[in-house]
Amino acid sequence: MHTSISEDSILAMHKALMLHQQGFDPVDAGQFRSEQVWIGPGDAGPRTAGFVAPHHERVPGASDDLVAFVRRQDIPVLVQVAVAHGQFETIHPFRDGNGRTGRALAQSILRYKGLVGSTAVPISAGLLVDVGRYFASLGSFRSGDAGPIVREFALASRIAATTGTKLVDDLVAQFEDSRAKMKGVRSDAAAWKVLPALVGQPAVNTKYLMNALGFGEMAALRALDALTGRGVLTETTGKARGRVWQHRGIFEVLDDYAAEIRRMSVR
Repeated sequence: MHTSISEDSILAMHKALMLHQQGFDPVDAGQFRSEQVWIGPGDAGPRTAGFVAPHHERVPGASDDLVAFVRRQDIPVLVQVAVAHGQFETIHPFRDGNGRTGRALAQSILRYKGLVGSTAVPISAGLLVDVGRYFASLGSFRSGDAGPIVREFALASRIAATTGTKLVDDLVAQFEDSRAKMKGVRSDAAAWKVLPALVGQPAVNTKYLMNALGFGEMAALRALDALTGRGVLTETTGKARGRVWQHRGIFEVLDDYAAEIRRMSVR
């Protein structure tokens, strides 16, 4: 089995996903919410909201129950993941970022159970092909019917499994092409450390390289200049400040993959 699922690992996951998210208060990253929240259109209050989450004082205990459920070994794994995801989204433990954390948690549970490896395509790739149906399945779960959310995860797993091999092959091809473009660059140059990170983060700036890779500002700029000069990255803003560099080849692969997912959803 892989690393265990715990309250600490869930909090760490949320922190990693939300700490540098624009518009999100970093103080809340990796912290359970401390206020009542609800989901509804516009300025809907709790009386007219589509869903009112449990009171914030119940979040830690509910999360403990969720972790205990995940650790059970007497439930088919895909059913267990689907129910755990539905329960996580119902607990709604964070002020914001519950959707992306819940989907990341689902993938972590699959790895924890040994059902997939670290290179598997995220199940969320297929989970959101029909957003309306997905949210309807969460509504059904909250009404006591787990069938729809289990079916959504079964469909998402099929999509991830049938499309994942090509996606990985295409990403590897982009990585190897980028390596070829870097031929002649010193083996100890900082740019080489950036290259593998681009597969999972094809849009970067200096702040990302400093935070994620531990670069100083000048080292980050030198690496970006080297990658741009070799045609690996393209600077997209044209500004002196707030610059962003993209690996267009990886984005094209991801766009093609998303288009294939959409085609599969209507078959």
